[in-house]
Amino acid sequence: MKKHIKIFICYFQLNFASALEYRASFFSQAFGMALSNSSFIFFWWIAFEQIGGKIAGYSFEDVLFIWAVTSTGFGLSMILFANASRITQLIVTGELDTFLLQPCNILLNVLCARTNLSAYGDLLYGFVIMFIFYAGNGAAWLWFFIGVIFCGLLLTAVMLTAHTLSFFWGDASVIGSMVTEFAISFSIYPEKIYAPVIRAVMYSVIPMGIAVHMPLRLYGTFSSEIALVAFGGAVLYCALACRFFYWGLRRYESGNAIVTKL
Repeated sequence: MKKHIKIFICYFQLNFASALEYRASFFSQAFGMALSNSSFIFFWWIAFEQIGGKIAGYSFEDVLFIWAVTSTGFGLSMILFANASRITQLIVTGELDTFLLQPCNILLNVLCARTNLSAYGDLLYGFVIMFIFYAGNGAAWLWFFIGVIFCGLLLTAVMLTAHTLSFFWGDASVIGSMVTEFAISFSIYPEKIYAPVIRAVMYSVIPMGIAVHMPLRLYGTFSSEIALVAFGGAVLYCALACRFFYWGLRRYESGNAIVTKL
């Protein structure tokens, strides 16, 4: 475990140092992503002003809460585990070979080897929303942090599961992109706008309901039973995603690519 933690910290330090090497690009991408996300606050403000009251049982502040959790959770995932969205490319091009030769946990090594510069903007955006609309609300901040951790891990697990299909079907990049878009869409809109079948998917196949909507529900009305079920579901899904990756890895055939990894 200590070895894995050291690898995780080392990758984060190296990726962050690499990002700061081109500071203008780093800050411009982060600021641009945060600015792009900010436009949605205006969109929702207009929607609630026109409709009045609540939308599918969600108030304006509720929507901003799930937006904050989703944005920061997505940023956390893309900062720490950005390669989850590139696993298909690693498999198809044979770049995965370089990770198989290294004496450490293969999955951790793959996921942590890359970062996304614009994701820092997503990460900070959620905090800005919370500071503006939930300043001084300790309970909201508690469930925000819990939701961010759930969202970051589950979103990574969802992308990992989708792209792992490349071991079985070949190039699954389209499926991976579609599943990622579905996961984000499920996270940033009130869950009750979706049909019951879709909501079932949101809590099972693509469990972003557990990651985002469940923390909001527990913030409003806490239930220890629901909290335990949500925690257990998140842990189980992440464990199954890791298991699925290693199952697919058995089918991997080397790409015989000569790749230098720095």
